Amino acid sequence: MANRVVIVTGGGRGIGRAVCQRFASDGDQVVAAARSADELEETRASIQSGGGLCYGRKTDVTDVDQVEALIHESVEKFGRVDVLVNCAGVAALATVEELDVQTFDNVVAVNMRAIYTTCRAVWPTMRKQGGGVIVNISSMASVDPFPGFAAYGASKAWVNLWSKALAEEGRSHGIRVFAVAPGAVETKMLRDAFPDFPADQTLDPSDVAGVIHAISQPPCQYATGQCVFVKK
Repeated sequence: MANRVVIVTGGGRGIGRAVCQRFASDGDQVVAAARSADELEETRASIQSGGGLCYGRKTDVTDVDQVEALIHESVEKFGRVDVLVNCAGVAALATVEELDVQTFDNVVAVNMRAIYTTCRAVWPTMRKQGGGVIVNISSMASVDPFPGFAAYGASKAWVNLWSKALAEEGRSHGIRVFAVAPGAVETKMLRDAFPDFPADQTLDPSDVAGVIHAISQPPCQYATGQCVFVKK
């Protein structure tokens, strides 16, 4: 199923960029969204140099108006939205005594509220066109957190249940919803939190992108609601 319209939040780097590249390599029209215009340009350039299609839109996913504008503009420009991949996320490493309210609120805003707003914004379009696929990035920490990752792990556990619940709502409309929960992935987010994490134990972002691309395909149409764990 090539030539789909695919929106990817967090598309400026890491897993998000790899997802953009994977879908674009299949002939899909990619809309990459991120806060950094420079990173978006790097994503766009890497895709277009290979003959792919990528439209970058600077977007802060914690801003409801910007999220709604992202969806509206994508529909206006390309006529539909076939796949939404929510890759934007933050990882706060702090014990409960160290975790200040501002940091906690930011985890909630990016890892939870932004997924709610993007799903809510794209839902009417997918329902009207008769279907679509939503993939929300979770984490192994959602089921196996460790000291210092309580807020992050809890936010990703919410993503798992949110995705499962939305899958049931979307079943009658042809809207499929999944969570993908990777282990350690070789990204800036990982290295900022764990600079000494063994490189031989990390996934490449393209490994996760491949899983996301696979579950968006028709053979997985009856697997909606699943949380797919990916670990090296």
